Amino acid sequence: MSTRKLKEMLLKLPGLDLPERSEHVAWAQLVEVTGITPDIMAELAGLGWLDPIKTKTDNYLFTVRDVYRIQKLMRLSNDLEVNITGASIIVDLMARIEELELEVDKLQRLC
Repeated sequence: MSTRKLKEMLLKLPGLDLPERSEHVAWAQLVEVTGITPDIMAELAGLGWLDPIKTKTDNYLFTVRDVYRIQKLMRLSNDLEVNITGASIIVDLMARIEELELEVDKLQRLC
């Protein structure tokens, strides 16, 4: 039996209070993984580039996809000295290119 299947079975057992895997990351985890600052976060939120979920306790939650995007953005900003607005545009364009490449691959398989 695979580890994944075992974990799924354990999570379904009654009476166990095991944590479930979450698709969201807390602000502290995001900062730890990406190195983003509150100022940059505010700028990205102002641009509409990120839309975190606000909890009842006024904490912010981000998706795993957000973490990946912010890591790319911070690398562009730090390594290539691109400003945050420019880096956000580059990350969006890179994602669009990846989508189009997948679409081309699908179409080529049909031919």
